[in-house]
Amino acid sequence: MTEPGQPRPAFAPWDRRELPGLFGVTESARRVGNYKWIEMRLFEALGGWVATVPELDVKLVLGRHCYHHAWHAELWDKRLPELREMNRERLTLPPNDAMVAFVDAVREPEAPELTIEKLVGVYRVLIPRKIAAYTFHLNATSRITDAPTMRSLNFILQDELDDWREGEMLLQSLIATPEEVERAATRQRELEGLMLAAGGITGPGSIGMDSDANASEGVAVG
Repeated sequence: MTEPGQPRPAFAPWDRRELPGLFGVTESARRVGNYKWIEMRLFEALGGWVATVPELDVKLVLGRHCYHHAWHAELWDKRLPELREMNRERLTLPPNDAMVAFVDAVREPEAPELTIEKLVGVYRVLIPRKIAAYTFHLNATSRITDAPTMRSLNFILQDELDDWREGEMLLQSLIATPEEVERAATRQRELEGLMLAAGGITGPGSIGMDSDANASEGVAVG
């Protein structure tokens, strides 16, 4: 991340314009492995909540969205390289222990009366961070060397944006009192702190603020 007091670069880190792809094989594979891991965890979380949330409309939406994340995990699995030294299962990892702690916290509310807390974690913290990381990856990827990954990102981002919008509408329909506003705000603040510690869904540099560390060491996964 940029040191305090240092001037920011002229272009935002996700604005790659016509520059070559930012990621080499190893960095691209690491990020895709992180993406697959988070999609699998989100599929499991939403699927588990379907049985416990009392609101029928929420239950139906979560049931639909959880399979979006299962499909996303499959897409990412197909993008992982098939090189012997880059085994798919070994690459399917969280970026760090702080991300594991974040996901555990997102999944923690199990009681039926905690629907607001469940939805805030997913639709106001996690999915916005996924959209940001996926958008950065899309903009930082070479059209020449990694068009298949760009295609997957476009499909996934459309789902994520649609799900984000639908989840936010559910939340707005559930938050009807000042007390519920405070519940939502408290939950979001707690989880944002954990996400900050993780540095994003691929760790520090998820949206390019640490992009110097990700200099291309070869052709990206294509």
